[in-house]
Amino acid sequence: MKPVQITTIKMKNFKLFSNSNKRLYSKCKTNSYDVLVVGGGIVGFATARALLSRNKHLHVGLVEKENRPSVHQSGHNSGVIHAGIYYKPGTMRAKMCIEGLYKTYEYCAKNNIPHKKCGKLIVATNESQIKSLNDLYERGLENGTPDIKLINGNDIKTIEPYCNGVRAIHSPHTGIVDWAVVTKHYAADFINLGGQITYNFKVKSFEECKHNRAVRIISEKNKEILADYIITCGGLQSDELSLMTGCQPDPYILPIRGEYLLLGKEKAHLVKGNIYPVPDPSLPFLGVHFTPRMDGFVFLGPNAVLALKQEGYSWGDVSFSNTIRLLKLDGVQKLMAKHMKFGINETIKSLFPAMQLKEIQNYIPDIKQNDINKGPTGVRAQPLWADGTMAEDLVLDIASNDPSDLVKHRIMHCRSAPSPSATSSLPIGEVIVDKMFAKYPRLSLIPN
Repeated sequence: MKPVQITTIKMKNFKLFSNSNKRLYSKCKTNSYDVLVVGGGIVGFATARALLSRNKHLHVGLVEKENRPSVHQSGHNSGVIHAGIYYKPGTMRAKMCIEGLYKTYEYCAKNNIPHKKCGKLIVATNESQIKSLNDLYERGLENGTPDIKLINGNDIKTIEPYCNGVRAIHSPHTGIVDWAVVTKHYAADFINLGGQITYNFKVKSFEECKHNRAVRIISEKNKEILADYIITCGGLQSDELSLMTGCQPDPYILPIRGEYLLLGKEKAHLVKGNIYPVPDPSLPFLGVHFTPRMDGFVFLGPNAVLALKQEGYSWGDVSFSNTIRLLKLDGVQKLMAKHMKFGINETIKSLFPAMQLKEIQNYIPDIKQNDINKGPTGVRAQPLWADGTMAEDLVLDIASNDPSDLVKHRIMHCRSAPSPSATSSLPIGEVIVDKMFAKYPRLSLIPN
């Protein structure tokens, strides 16, 4: 049985890092908490700050295995503020993206975070894509994507003068931001609300605690933290964390590496806003798109290849044991069999980046081979069910409903927070806290 797939200020001066691993930002006993959040990415910090925003009396800690926030997905992404066009109407994924769109702009303005509402075109380059484009437009309307409209080829040129296309969807409220910066602001909020952060703490195990708190969390360096309740937001490590408490194996986390090309700054003027392709519903990923960045660069891509390590940012990052584990999974085998041709093509483009040029020139012919260079990479945590289908919505999971089994009952896992989890991070944090307060009513009552 699948876990529930939910479909339903200026910063104060602070030190986010110090030479000491001991951080005392709240009045609680060091390393002893009402709630511990595992994972210092954007979803983890959004959840941590939401816990204290909802109940300021909680003693909340957060642990992160790296030495700073947003090292992985939250700091390696396209930087787009999405407007909710693509997602199945009625799902939490669609609803949270629209809500997150508004909340992100509000949050960035309030906290003076640089961002830009540059808009997006989803472009049909030939007549065969028109029906899919029209269907996507209807989906966007149903989702409540603000102010989208269909435009013809001539109107495309008024928005993107160098882009070719026969028709497009214009989404004027799609934007860009550096999500790593946003994550650091969430971390600052958490600290200012009394939260406590411990970096360099990679969880090795969860054990029942015989005194003081319910659960003992042990790191790979044999450091200990105590907590009564735990929420894991582990991203690429979320299935591993879930298995530690006896949850079922799926959804697995498939590490999908996306490799960007970088458009030279002398040609950056060719791209004004986001330019996306019409998605092929038979394929698991979008295809090449054009993404302006806050630093003035333009990303082209990415492709999508299986990373050979959970945090495998290049072909040289290899874990043979992890790759063999993944390839043995029924769900992975089914996905690969279904999309074998796509996977081979993406791998070829990874090994020979110049092969992406033709696809790029379908949209902007003025981009030439010497205008593009190898760019950054990111690894997406793609949740996958055992039947080979991708988890398309937020998935929260606990191993047992038996309150006497403290480890299995007191630890909730965020096993899937699918794209666009950065745009949706504030609503996702609120939903997770809603579920925690409903499952563990004591949390909303502390200190009463």
